This record gives sequence, C-alpha cells and structure tokens, in this order.
Amino acid sequence: MTLNIHAVHFEADEKLTEHVKRKVSKLSTYHDRIVKVDVFLKLDNVVHQIKDKIAEIKVSIPKSQIFVKSSSKSFEESFDDAFESVCIQVKRKKERLA
Repeated sequence: MTLNIHAVHFEADEKLTEHVKRKVSKLSTYHDRIVKVDVFLKLDNVVHQIKDKIAEIKVSIPKSQIFVKSSSKSFEESFDDAFESVCIQVKRKKERLA
C-alpha cells in the first residue's frame, strides 16, 4: 500500500503527517488489496480569511475507488471524521467481495 500526503498551499508539520500515517496504516487490517491511499489536506480560503481545514481521502482498490471529504476547525478532526467514513466503506467493499 502506497501512501501519498498532499498539503495544498501550506507545509504540514511532522505531528500531522505522523498522525495521518499512523491511522492509514490501520486500513490494511480491513482490506488486504488496497493499492494506494491519497490524503489531501487543504485550507478552505474564503475571501482571504481561512475558515475550515479540509481533509480528503482517496483509497484505490482494484476495480474501484473510495473518496471521502470532511471539513472542521482542525486538520486532525477533519482527517479523523473522513477516516471513519473510509473505514466503513472499505469494510463494506470487503464484505461484498466475500
């Protein structure tokens, strides 16, 4: 499984990237054929006032992709919300294959 973390228009600190890596490593317990995970961390910029932090997660599994987007006041909270949704969808995908 390949993990790509994309911080759009800012530099992600080590604590945030470690948080993402630690969580994403758990995905392989839910589905063994995950090829790639892309995590996009963005700032929601409305008229030069930064409002929310957006986390988007794209999971590539052979013959399908799962995409989840979440926003909140912190990157960790946004990522955790999106990650919960991804986990549920990955589990469902695995159950359908079985």
